[in-house]
Amino acid sequence: MWRPGRIRRNIAANRGSLTIAISSSPAAPRPPQRFYRQLYVQVLAAIVVGGFIGHFAPATGVALKPLGDGFIKLVKMIIAPVIFLTIVTGIAGMKDIGSFGRVAAKAFAYFFALSTVALIVGLVVANVVQPGSGLNIDPATLTTAEVGKYLAKSHETTVVGFLLAIIPDTVAGAFAEGNLLQILFFSVFFGLALASVGDRAKPVIDLLGSLSAGFFRLVAMFMRAAPIGAFGAFAFTIGKYGVGSIANLAALVACFYVTSALFVVVVLGIVARLAGFSIFTLLRYLKEELLLVLGTSSSESALPNLIDKMERAGCPRPIVGLVVPTGYSFNLDGTNIYMTLAALFIAQATNTHLSFGEQALLLGVAMLSSKGAAGVTGAGFITLAATLSIVPSVPLAGMALILGVDRFMSECRALTNFIGNAVATIVVSRWEGGIDEARFDAVFKHHRFEGTTKAA
Repeated sequence: MWRPGRIRRNIAANRGSLTIAISSSPAAPRPPQRFYRQLYVQVLAAIVVGGFIGHFAPATGVALKPLGDGFIKLVKMIIAPVIFLTIVTGIAGMKDIGSFGRVAAKAFAYFFALSTVALIVGLVVANVVQPGSGLNIDPATLTTAEVGKYLAKSHETTVVGFLLAIIPDTVAGAFAEGNLLQILFFSVFFGLALASVGDRAKPVIDLLGSLSAGFFRLVAMFMRAAPIGAFGAFAFTIGKYGVGSIANLAALVACFYVTSALFVVVVLGIVARLAGFSIFTLLRYLKEELLLVLGTSSSESALPNLIDKMERAGCPRPIVGLVVPTGYSFNLDGTNIYMTLAALFIAQATNTHLSFGEQALLLGVAMLSSKGAAGVTGAGFITLAATLSIVPSVPLAGMALILGVDRFMSECRALTNFIGNAVATIVVSRWEGGIDEARFDAVFKHHRFEGTTKAA
């Protein structure tokens, strides 16, 4: 006989065991994604095809440049709001606002330490390998017209001017210009302001959280065009400059790539190990972004994805929002290696002897001039011009020697800078004790790269 009351009592009595049975049942396995649908495979294939077109049909390769430019513009269009929303929602949701200053101090201490190591590594390798030795080039025979425009840009920014430029003239102007440091400056203080308001700011914070979800979905949509952008950008690079253009300076290019690789594997590898993860697992986790940086020669093209993946790996949003954008200007390991290595290459190629004191001066100047360089193509060359203009011992005209291969070295700079910022984010998060261990273990111990869920 049907007795509703008894059924309700039986359901209530067995609810616990029912819940356990449901939660313990295995989830339906996700069907494996076909390899050709994976983004890193598509980007890699696009780079290879673009390289072939650029080599065998240079004019066509050069004509494909708008594809790369268009994709980079798509990404740069959303960088400003992504950084703003990540920082503001992260800081506004912090329970201990006083910890923000501590995080910033740790981040800049890390930036300074690793930047110094990178500069020293470049200096040591240049002295040991001496890639420019034996070229015996007279600086008077070098054309400096092309170098002049980079030198002019390097003189536009002084230390005081750089610091004042961090403060935007208007809030809208910072977003319109896409100035990362200005956006970071405003976002930090706006996040602190919302946090200090308390419960009255909750509707605004909820709204910004919803906007953040929307913008990250937009990032995912734009990333579908990444293979097209990488294809066009790489075809242009090979078509415009040609692989043969590096033949005369192969020693410098090879030395820079090998040095950067050793820096990532050894120096960053040791740092990663001390922080409890493997540098090789991190490289696997970021393989799509690394190929994208390689194809576009710009670390900015993968900035939104880096923010998203660092959160997925368990790094707290406030730390990700602070370290990643700041690192793009202050934590440029690849650019630092390049500057000291290239400066000594020029000195060796022009038979310019540099004493220990002059090399120490070069190191100190490079430490200052490298700060504030954006992670985009050409920034490394501009900061090198700024460094050599202050160190008169090295002939500035010698920059013409490496101008032809700078494009190829910019890709390695961007890759090293990108990896360095990923490591910095995890290290500072670990240093601050804020990592979500479950998410972190899923990525770095169990290698579940696709199974992690985005942090709220």
